[in-house]
Amino acid sequence: MPADPVETSPDDGLPETFSTVLGDYERHLASERNLTPHTVKAYIGDIAGLLEHAHRSGFSDVGELDLRTLRSWLAKQQSMGRSRTTLARRATAARVFTGWLARTGRTPTDVGSALGSPKPHQPLPSVLRVDEARGLIAAATTLADDGSPVGLRDVAMLELLYATGMRVGELCGLDVDDVDRDRNVVRVFGKGRKERTVPFGQPAAAAVDAWLGRGRGQLARPGSGAALFLGARGGRIDQRAVRTLVHRRIADVAGAPDLGPHGLRHTAATHLLEGGADLRSVQELLGHASLATTQRYTHVTTDRLRKAYRQAHPRA
Repeated sequence: MPADPVETSPDDGLPETFSTVLGDYERHLASERNLTPHTVKAYIGDIAGLLEHAHRSGFSDVGELDLRTLRSWLAKQQSMGRSRTTLARRATAARVFTGWLARTGRTPTDVGSALGSPKPHQPLPSVLRVDEARGLIAAATTLADDGSPVGLRDVAMLELLYATGMRVGELCGLDVDDVDRDRNVVRVFGKGRKERTVPFGQPAAAAVDAWLGRGRGQLARPGSGAALFLGARGGRIDQRAVRTLVHRRIADVAGAPDLGPHGLRHTAATHLLEGGADLRSVQELLGHASLATTQRYTHVTTDRLRKAYRQAHPRA
């Protein structure tokens, strides 16, 4: 089932007071919270929908917003068949917005602080088995045997994604100086530009060395800058190219589920926990703000353990 769309209704019909606040809030999200353009667009789309609902309810100033209006907006979304995940996201967007309104003195109180939201369904993520992860890297390595710069780059990217569990956007944002080969760690800038240091193993180190030593210089151009991974034209590689690469190489592994870069992140977390890593360490490595997010992976490992038990134990 496709995901519910982000609200992107135009704000031309909003009162000027609402439009002004919406513009100020958009600048706040982009400049002060350092959110990505995609995240800013999602937040603004949701809040524009909320303000349009408030306007239709007879309000013309954000100071008039109340909890009842927020709840009726969510109720309308539910009646339109929006998913629980979408409702939860829009409730969060409303709470963040009303918190900002209160902090900036636009409302006397934070009317959204008591706004509840349905818990979104969180299906367990698909992950690769350890042998499938090895097969993925092996497939890319075989294709890189010709020594082409693109092949060397692809192996290095796959090794780093699996070794660190970083997000695809974090990988694309890496600069050469972010890799510390003396300590085998990489400096990663996550959501909200939060910085963390993530270790990686010798296979990833060797792949990065090969890319930097024999591949990057062949693709680099005067405008390449400090980007660690480059596209075919010499610019910083984009997320779409990395996603395409992951899907193609996983297709080379017989029986493996079709995963993108985020699937490799899930895989890395699952394999760490199965190998004995504690939740707090995995949380720090992945850059999760909440331990609850990391705890999802314990369900994955438990499910795999149950399956192995049923297959192996004579009295299962």
